[in-house]
Amino acid sequence: MSKPLILGVSGASGLIYAVRAIKFLLEAEYSIELVASRATQMVWQAEQDIKMPAEPDLQEQFWRQQAGVPSQGVLRCHRWGDVGANIASGSFRTLGMIVIPCSMSTVAKIAAGLSSDLLERAADVQIKEGRPLIVVPRETPFSLIHLRNLTSLAEAGVKIVPATPAWYHNPQTIEDLVDFVVARTLDQINVDCIPISRWQGHSEKP
Repeated sequence: MSKPLILGVSGASGLIYAVRAIKFLLEAEYSIELVASRATQMVWQAEQDIKMPAEPDLQEQFWRQQAGVPSQGVLRCHRWGDVGANIASGSFRTLGMIVIPCSMSTVAKIAAGLSSDLLERAADVQIKEGRPLIVVPRETPFSLIHLRNLTSLAEAGVKIVPATPAWYHNPQTIEDLVDFVVARTLDQINVDCIPISRWQGHSEKP
């Protein structure tokens, strides 16, 4: 089995991005180590009027239910405050980490090197180990502080993939727009498991 991918979910609007990422990764039989921040619970309540359980086993069932993937792949969930978990150590080898969606608070804490919870610690580990870390900020407009924090991450080698969909693939549904962003995010770690229409260039008329 290949090395697992860490998936961090922070308290930003747009949890559908995380759900669709989980769906396609599990369907492709990837192994996911998932950590959701404490604020994620509040976002689920606000966006969907759904309560996300805190217990890891129940949370696995919860995410699988939301993604519609009951049994494929491997999904392990961690408590947000469990800084002694496997993903908190650089000796635990991974494909890298994606934080999707990523709040500006989480961006700031990662940029400052804080490790106040497991998500932040796992992200810090990826940076220090030189492994891929991709953040998908979901905010608008960006303030100067946001941009400076994102610049600090980019200078440290972090890939920034804003939740900005394209239209050249002729999207028909919200999921089409979301899946484009998720696919471009996974591109950053060379994972291609989402059937999207990619830009092929245009042919000039004779």
